[in-house]
Amino acid sequence: MRPVRVVVAGVHGYGRNHLENVRRLAAAGRAELAGVCDVRPPSGLGVPAAADLPSLIRETGAEVAVIATPIHTHAPLAVSALRAGAHVLLEKPPAPSVAEFEAISAAAAETGLACQVGFQSLGSAAIAAAREVLGEPVRAIGVAGAWTRPFGYYTRSAWAGRRRLDGVDVMDGALTNPFAHAVASALAVAGADTVDSIAGVELELYRANAIESDDTSSARLRLADGTVVAITVSLCSGRRTEPYLHLHGETRSARLFYTLDEIETDDGVRTGYGRADLLADLLSHVRDGTEPLVPLARTGGFTRLLDAIRLAPEPEPVGGRFVRAEPSRLVLPGIEGLVVRAAEDLKTLSELGFPESLGTVDAPWPETVLRAGAREVAAYVQRGDLRATDAPRPHLHPVRTLGGTVVTEVQPDDHVHHFGAGVAISDVDGVNFWGGSTYVPGEGPKILPNHGRQRRRELRPVDGGYAESLDWIGPDGTVLAAEERTLTARPVPGGWALDFAFTLTGRTGRPLVIQSSACKGRAGAGYGGFFWRAPKDSSGLAAFTGEASGEEAVHGSVTPWLALTSDAWSLLFVQTAGLDPWFVRVAEYPGAGPALAWDEPLTVPDRLHRAVTVVVADGRLTPDRARGLAAAATALRDREPGAFPEAGAGPSSRPDPVTPGGTRWPR
Repeated sequence: MRPVRVVVAGVHGYGRNHLENVRRLAAAGRAELAGVCDVRPPSGLGVPAAADLPSLIRETGAEVAVIATPIHTHAPLAVSALRAGAHVLLEKPPAPSVAEFEAISAAAAETGLACQVGFQSLGSAAIAAAREVLGEPVRAIGVAGAWTRPFGYYTRSAWAGRRRLDGVDVMDGALTNPFAHAVASALAVAGADTVDSIAGVELELYRANAIESDDTSSARLRLADGTVVAITVSLCSGRRTEPYLHLHGETRSARLFYTLDEIETDDGVRTGYGRADLLADLLSHVRDGTEPLVPLARTGGFTRLLDAIRLAPEPEPVGGRFVRAEPSRLVLPGIEGLVVRAAEDLKTLSELGFPESLGTVDAPWPETVLRAGAREVAAYVQRGDLRATDAPRPHLHPVRTLGGTVVTEVQPDDHVHHFGAGVAISDVDGVNFWGGSTYVPGEGPKILPNHGRQRRRELRPVDGGYAESLDWIGPDGTVLAAEERTLTARPVPGGWALDFAFTLTGRTGRPLVIQSSACKGRAGAGYGGFFWRAPKDSSGLAAFTGEASGEEAVHGSVTPWLALTSDAWSLLFVQTAGLDPWFVRVAEYPGAGPALAWDEPLTVPDRLHRAVTVVVADGRLTPDRARGLAAAATALRDREPGAFPEAGAGPSSRPDPVTPGGTRWPR
């Protein structure tokens, strides 16, 4: 079928993500970027640019208009786009009042065109699964959200943090914008789609920042069928967390992490679900007549709550003695515990004694962590806020020594697509699972619409850590490979050890082909596989193996172990299944890992299994100490093979390149 012509309105903020998505769909032959609309029309995109959306739609013959503009412009732009003849994908929230919501609804009915609302979480199969996961009715839903926002968040635009702008409703508050997906997801699980689904609303709006709108809030909704939805959120957390819905049944409970499309049951098992892209879904409606997943009518319950917030009194300031001022933000210490408790007990903030109770509630955020003995040493993270170009994937961060020193880094300025410790490969069957640019022979690094993601199918607690099943998914939704992964922690003399194993199995019916940038001509860039990004601000960085020392000498060498060390910490990497060349960086940034495809493509006919043990220690390792730790780590693994399952890996996909030693992989 011919591609659907799409225009994007609002391209200097979140609209950039929509442009990226249109390019991805264009690469798949489904869409064509016909034009862009903005009050500051950009140049250099190679398509018409204008400030008037209806004129642009008529000029370009656009069939779909994506609207990612300030909230108070949504209704007039959506109405004008529909009347100009385009279906609409409207960013959330759809409108700042019920009256404007009804104006958009009337225009959609009048024109017979679709208005899909960009609540991406409502495209997730996890929403339907959440209704059934308890095996009994969901009687109540608690919502917990705690994020951090810098001062710049409230100066990003004239309408940021405002309730009204020049007499026009804006409603840019915590409940109505950053946590709008939380609200919409809870109402969707409860089946409260329409305006009249909500029988009553209790609101508590607070602000720590000097803004008009709320940055910390509670809302308790009583639905027409008797279900209670209690929502408590804050933008003044000291750290980032993944928000969730606490599902209450009569005898059981579960958590839906809506940013991740994952549900965690009482036994600690997390199950992942697929999510449809809402623009792709709208394109299917245009070409095939399928029903849109998130039509405007499905967001009526959310708009009812937004309207109640619009009519509510101004948010109450939080007393300065409860607020910690930091150079870039304000923090309410202990707000995370209150938010968790509110979701558990279906309480509001005031019922929990806010703000006086800040820091007094012991209710830790539900997270997946590794412990070496009784000591928590690492968080295993799957983030829901990453862009496609990050190649989203689960990773370990922060990882700490027993002394508390952090030895991982995420999204550093030098490589924003580096994420702690995990598995990342720059090219699997042409798909970038590393993030960032792709090396193109003869052209150099280029950002291409070819990024994949690792999506969790299941995470299961095992002794010492977790076993995980993942899908490696291409930009078109194709599952290229399945992965079985285990990661466990254990104490060792002088530190602790991470045992990390993974098995990749192709899912396309043909061999997987793994490449690095070095395979395409970029000398020395053989990265790809298990990779550990360490902190850049470490002093005295050095790398050595049992045979050589220094970055130049060890980079590309094939040895059983490698040490990356600083004045404060040491990491000892030991290859325990497979033997690949070491990719090592010290001068540019600290990072290391075995390289699956050093400078020649690796073809995987069936499955690929690799395992590594990483000893994490305080202080600087000496070569003799490293040699002894490496021997001990390998010996322990050899004695306890059942503790580290290879998921039926079978033989390696290629023989070990050389016997252990200091030789380099042949070039």
